[in-house]
Order: sequence, then structure tokens, then C-alpha cells
Amino acid sequence: MSAVKTQQEIMAMREGGKILAGVLDEVSQKAVAGATTAFLNAEAERLIRAAGATPSFLGYRARGASTPYPATLCTSVNDEVVHGIPSERVLREGDIIGLDIGLWYRDLCVDMAITVPIGTVSEKARHLIVVTRQSLYEGIAAVHAGARTGDIGYAVEQYVKPHGFGIVRELAGHGVGHAVHEEPPIMNFGKKGTGELLEAGMTIALEPMVTEKGWQVKTGSDGWTIKTADESLAAHFEHTVLVTKDGCEILTVLH
Repeated sequence: MSAVKTQQEIMAMREGGKILAGVLDEVSQKAVAGATTAFLNAEAERLIRAAGATPSFLGYRARGASTPYPATLCTSVNDEVVHGIPSERVLREGDIIGLDIGLWYRDLCVDMAITVPIGTVSEKARHLIVVTRQSLYEGIAAVHAGARTGDIGYAVEQYVKPHGFGIVRELAGHGVGHAVHEEPPIMNFGKKGTGELLEAGMTIALEPMVTEKGWQVKTGSDGWTIKTADESLAAHFEHTVLVTKDGCEILTVLH
């Protein structure tokens, strides 16, 4: 399915992105020691529905998953990379948590993620979060009509590698809008000048997933939670962006 959108669809995604950014901002402020991941999920769903939108992850069926995703928010703690399922797990001082969220608004969907520290965290955890966040913006800086998806992966990889961190290779960013996941896949590593050509009007989700040590991952017993194989820390950041002639526009921001 093409990721190119009409001006009307872009306007809807811009509005939806603003709503989503506001929801995630509020939820992230409630991610504190003593809170449960189930509480964060409930707050996320309440805020999305109050804004006239619908959660896009709740009930989502992914290829290979035996059951639909059971929550609005993905809550991935410490060695969990993505797709952590909210539960009565209590967040503790020193944890880090990835918060990944999406919504439907006016029949279009947007997607974003951040990783936040719980209280005071270790220096290695703080550095991992900082590097992963910046790697997202390095990837975004490579986006413009005429660029290729490999240019994005190259930019992310070249920023992350000198820090000695791993880049998850089995998961990728993607087109977004008409569906939660559209073509093209956007890897977080690659070579310049390779991959699919980006066109103005495409809407894509860039999402570096970076690990403290090795890049290998495994799927947890719940069939959804993806963890680092070596149990090292992981961080995840994501924005939905619109490809433009001269660059791109981040849609998942509070304007």
C-alpha cells in the first residue's frame, strides 16, 4: 500500500499527530516509581478517547502473533525492546521504559515512541537514551523527496556505531497512515543510495531501536514482548514524519 497521502489526509494526520504527542507527553509524566504499566495504559486510552480518537494498537493483529495486541500502549521496561504488554508491574527507581503508542483520527493513523528514565538511572542507561533519541533526529535529517530509505538507515547507523551500542536488525520503521504498518520498511542501518525512493507526500514512521550491547533479540512467552537476547538495556524513539520536497515535517509534535 502506498504511503503517499492527499492534502486532506495529511491535514488529518497532522491533527492526529498533535493529539498523540499531547497524550504521550501526559503519560510520560506519569511514568514514575510506584506506578504500574497498566495504569499508564489506562491513562493513554482515556486521553486518546477523550480527544475523539481511537487507539490503533488495541486489538491489532500482527503477522505471526497468535493473539491480537491487548492494550493501547506498549510498555517496554529495561531489556524489553518493543511491544511490552502493560500489567501490574510496578516501575522502580532506576528503570527505563519505552512508551510506544498510536491512534486513529479521521480514518488515518499516526505512531510515536519515547524512552524515559524512572527517577535517577545509571549513566549507561542515560547515555543509551540520549544516543537513541539523537539517532532518530539524525535519521529524520536524511529525509527528503528523492532520498532513499537506505540513506535513513545509514544516518542512524553512523551516529550510533561510535558509541558502541547495538542496532536491532530484525525490526524496522515503516510507512504509516492508511494502516498501522505500510510499505516501505525503513531499517536503522544501511547504505546510502539504496532502498525505496522517497516521494513528497509519503508519511513514514522512523523508529531507531538501540541496545546497550548485542543487537540480537528474542520474543517473550506472551508472544508479543521483544527483548534483547543478552538481557542488556534497550531504548526506542519514534516519530511519524511527512516527506516534503526539501526535507520533512514531523507530524507527532505539539505545535
